[in-house]
Amino acid sequence: MVSAVTLSAVVPILLLLVVLATDVWVYRDSGLRLARGEPVIVTLGPYRMESPTVWFVACLLLWILAFPLYLVARSQS
Repeated sequence: MVSAVTLSAVVPILLLLVVLATDVWVYRDSGLRLARGEPVIVTLGPYRMESPTVWFVACLLLWILAFPLYLVARSQS
């Protein structure tokens, strides 16, 4: 039987792995779309998110906001 201590140690690691996996997916997907001439672009005030690197860093730092934003922008492009 799995103890509560073991489970509480595993959950943050699993969440971190999910975030990193989705960040890598965003980087690769945005790169493929950019290469096809269909970039995923979001403009927030003076900031323009277009390159795979910008999307990756945004998702890495603010995943809870940037990842859903990427999904919405991706579906509209």
